[in-house]
Amino acid sequence: MHILSLHRKLIKKGAEADIFLIAWYGRKAISKMRNPKQYRNKYLDENIRKKRTLHEANMLSAVKNVDIKTPSLLFLDPLKAEIIMEYIDGCNVKDIMSSQLALDMGKYTSLLHNNNIVHGDLTTSNFIRSGNDLVIIDFGLSFFSERIEDRAVDFRLIKEILSSAHIEIFDQAYQNFITGYSNNTNNNMKKILRVVSEIEKRGRYARIS
Repeated sequence: MHILSLHRKLIKKGAEADIFLIAWYGRKAISKMRNPKQYRNKYLDENIRKKRTLHEANMLSAVKNVDIKTPSLLFLDPLKAEIIMEYIDGCNVKDIMSSQLALDMGKYTSLLHNNNIVHGDLTTSNFIRSGNDLVIIDFGLSFFSERIEDRAVDFRLIKEILSSAHIEIFDQAYQNFITGYSNNTNNNMKKILRVVSEIEKRGRYARIS
């Protein structure tokens, strides 16, 4: 364990990784550690966790390069499957969700997609309002893609979250998300929404079957 991060406070326990608040050179930071999976072969597990940790670090750097605000990478330990990132002081959007924030989220999502980056876990929990900035976090499931279908999956997930966790503002929030996205992209908005509808139909059919 790193001398500078002995004092750890668990703030989120996930299926794949645990998130800790730590002290790093006298300031707050976030440590994300991918957990060993006992059901996997030890060496296979170490390789998977190492690759996923390196992948997430690379995606964070890629997003920074296209001028989208994300936590800065402070330290990387692939062997321990640990990433130490900048602590973002702000409010999680899931706790302060509004129609205006949905507009900004749509804009930031379009910036990702314009650079062929699919977030992969686009929820209100993965946006932080810090001052006047909107910061996107958790790129563990992100990847590069030019496919409309992959971008539609980002849309489908945020729509699902808005319709469940933020149902009281769903109609306006989702419309604002679409507006914020379409105002800042050259992507075929109609085609993305058509694919979202197709995904929803497939889901309904699967449940009926």
